Parts: sequence; structure tokens; C-alpha cells
Amino acid sequence: MKCPFCGYIESKVVDSRPTDEGQTIRRRRECIECGKRFTTYEKIEKVPIMIVKKDGNRQAYDRNKILNGMIRACEKRPVPVSVIEESVDNIEKYIYNSMEKEFPSTLIGEMVMDELKNIDEVSYVRFASVYRQFKDINSFMDELKNILNDNEM
Repeated sequence: MKCPFCGYIESKVVDSRPTDEGQTIRRRRECIECGKRFTTYEKIEKVPIMIVKKDGNRQAYDRNKILNGMIRACEKRPVPVSVIEESVDNIEKYIYNSMEKEFPSTLIGEMVMDELKNIDEVSYVRFASVYRQFKDINSFMDELKNILNDNEM
């Protein structure tokens, strides 16, 4: 690490500690040449993820869109926000662990529905009715029957 005071290339780490809940490492360094101390921060580099929409447009991944959609589906339901955030964490882990730079929005929608199905069936139906854009009552009833069949197993 280059010293900001004298420009010498080598320094030694005097102190190192995690910050931002372990997301960043703060390092106190001392220049070997001039002896002055300075602080550096080390972060994990996150690969920017692009979401490919149904119409082919691309948008930067935004965790808040998933979170807000799930919160809206769970309104007036006995679902704690912590459970919703945990579900969003699960989805986000899957996205980042996939190592893909582009991710289809349809897959994210299906993952949200899977999470909601495990949390609260009413919230699942609310989300599915908007996400799948049911054309008529029959397609809505088919989805409800699928839920009932899954519960019987």
C-alpha cells in the first residue's frame, strides 16, 4: 500500500479490525520509510448483477424491489418483517452464488413465490395474482387448486 505522505510503496499493518458487521476490514498501517500512520479499508468486491426483464430491458439488481413486493403481498397478514427479510436474504444469496452477471426477472419472481408459499399462503396468492396476471377466474382457481394439492401431499 502506497504511503499517502511520502509515496513509499511498503507499509506494515499495525492494527486490523472488522467494521460494518464484518463487511469491511479497517487496517491501521505504518509507513516503513517515514513512520507515519494511515488507515485503509478493505471490502469484498460485489459483481454488479443485471436483471433481464420480460421485454428484454436490463436493470441493475435492487434488493429493495424484492423486499417491497414481498412486504406489499404480506400487508395485514401475521408475517413479521424479519421473516420477509430472511426470505429476501435467501433469494439474494442464490443470485450472488449463481455467479451469473445477468439474471432473468422471471426466475426471481418464481423464487419470491416459492418463499411466500412457505411463509403465508394468502400472501403467496396475492403476489401470484399480480405476478402471473391471471386472465380470468378459472386460471386463478387453477392456482388455488395447485396450492390445495401441494398441502395434501
